[in-house]
Amino acid sequence: MKEGIHPKYFKTKGTCACGASFDIGSTKENIRVDICSACHPLFTGKEKMMDTEGRVDRFKKKFAGSKAMPTSKKKVVAKKKPAPAKKKAK
Repeated sequence: MKEGIHPKYFKTKGTCACGASFDIGSTKENIRVDICSACHPLFTGKEKMMDTEGRVDRFKKKFAGSKAMPTSKKKVVAKKKPAPAKKKAK
């Protein structure tokens, strides 16, 4: 390895939000993660419902009391043909 260009490498402990900890090697001294293999549904086989309501239901509930903007339909107006030019009498 070339001297002076590589970051310092640490043997550190990673900590998850669930409380699990594990020994890892990293360029950072302390590592905290939100989810790990001990609590991730893919590895545990337990399904966690993060959101009980759907996004559309929450939107409808949020804006149920507000007045909606009126939707205006554009009227189609037929253009009149220009009148033919009158000839001047000599």
